[in-house]
Amino acid sequence: MAAVLTRRELLAAVPAALPASAVPTELEPAIARRHDEAVVELLRRQITDPANPHRGGFADSSELYFPGPAASALELFAAAYLHPASRFHRDAVLVERARLAAGFLERCQNSEGNVDLPITNFNSPPDTAFCVHHVATAALLAHRAGERELAALPQAFLRRAMVALVRGGVHTPNHRWVVSAALAQLWELYRDASCLRRIDQWLAEGIDIDTDGQYTERSTLVYNAITNRALIVMAAKLGRDQLLEPVRRNLDSLLYLLHPDGEVVTEISRRQDQYQRGDAAPHWFALQYMAIRDGDGRLAALARRFFPRHAYLSTVMEYPELLRPLPPERPLPAHYERLMPALGIARIRRGPLSATVFLRGTSRLLHVRCGLAVVEAVRMAAAFFGRGQFIPQHGEKRADSYVLTQALEGDYFQPLEPPRQVGTEEWAATRAERKRSETCRLLQRVTISELPQGFRLRFEVQGTNGVPVAVEINLREGGRLEGVEASPGVSDAWLFRANSVRYRIGSDTLVIGPGLREHAYTQVRLAEPKLPGPSLYLTGYSPLDHTIELRWETG
Repeated sequence: MAAVLTRRELLAAVPAALPASAVPTELEPAIARRHDEAVVELLRRQITDPANPHRGGFADSSELYFPGPAASALELFAAAYLHPASRFHRDAVLVERARLAAGFLERCQNSEGNVDLPITNFNSPPDTAFCVHHVATAALLAHRAGERELAALPQAFLRRAMVALVRGGVHTPNHRWVVSAALAQLWELYRDASCLRRIDQWLAEGIDIDTDGQYTERSTLVYNAITNRALIVMAAKLGRDQLLEPVRRNLDSLLYLLHPDGEVVTEISRRQDQYQRGDAAPHWFALQYMAIRDGDGRLAALARRFFPRHAYLSTVMEYPELLRPLPPERPLPAHYERLMPALGIARIRRGPLSATVFLRGTSRLLHVRCGLAVVEAVRMAAAFFGRGQFIPQHGEKRADSYVLTQALEGDYFQPLEPPRQVGTEEWAATRAERKRSETCRLLQRVTISELPQGFRLRFEVQGTNGVPVAVEINLREGGRLEGVEASPGVSDAWLFRANSVRYRIGSDTLVIGPGLREHAYTQVRLAEPKLPGPSLYLTGYSPLDHTIELRWETG
């Protein structure tokens, strides 16, 4: 275990002050007000009982104690204590509560200097780094203000964490930059060369950004924002402006992954935010920072949507340049067709109409909306040997359309030649040795073409005849379907009763048709389960060649 420093030793190790950037620091009153409201809640929830082993920490709804909330509290307490706009300015209670939080964090550290995330990760350098992000900010703000006693409170935790992060590993691609950003903050505080050596080891792997401006995890709501912030922190703390280039590319990509109402395209994500709904608020820090630094009016237009609501007091204290005036706004992209080959998608915006075509790798072929009427996904499945869920193997732009294809085979197996005994666990392993017979083939193809205020979709299934096919058009909840009948035994599943169906929500109407209803088998065996929300089904048999249109009427 790392040596525990005395209070005298801690104070001696703290620099008297660190300079802040000489930039305007006029604070929006709402930022301080919202910060104080958070402090009030933290003061209420923090465990203060001296007999409680979790003193200084915070219980979650499952009565678990994570180090993260205590780290965040340290940051918030320090900022409120130091900033004159806070009603807690120079309130000694916050110093005492910060002391409790720092003590809790020290007790959370193991002999290697790491903390645990009790629901999944133990002896975790990445979770330690996330804590360091908050705690190092608290220490830095105190350093800059010359508040040596406040700065000393978290120093034991930070120095032990530094040892852990210099040698610790990661789980995911973004953790490399999370850890490196924490080390950059520690370098700024303590100028320990081991921090730079470790950062350079991670950076030697290269920043993982593709030709469409997405990091490996493609996490448009969560980890892209975390990575962008980490790269900006490293650039600012280490003076390495080249680390801002991937941030620029990712934010440019984000501008083409926005629906008209500001909701972000999440279908491309490889993390837990896939298919979740949210706006670009998590990107505020990067948007504001880069808009001001580069004079980018597009980023300014998006950043302004979230200021001051998503600006944090401690953040603008650490990076006062964020309070500089934003450059004049420029319009966000609203009329374009953009192929993103690395992501396997095409994005189409025609003012209020917004669509994503998925060219490969997912069963969700199209997401499209205009106003409140949203088609969450279009999918197709054929009852073909239990593997007829249509997931394009190939997708391409042909003339004015996108063509998605999948070829399948299903067959049967002959006896082994020469014969031999097959054990109870060997059957699957023998398939490659057996001759195949009665081979059935199925070619599925979907062609997606743009229309004024909508899309045309042609569904083709050829090869083996008589295969039941179901096409699912999944809609966002909240509207009313007209011209349908319930699909038997399936909740919120609907079949065409009229030749065309209307989906009305607010002042928006989506017209879908012409319909196809040849059977009621919508939940195809071993296909993916029905999506949440209302789903309208077209049903038929192979050979199938049916075209429908999705058209939006507004007002």
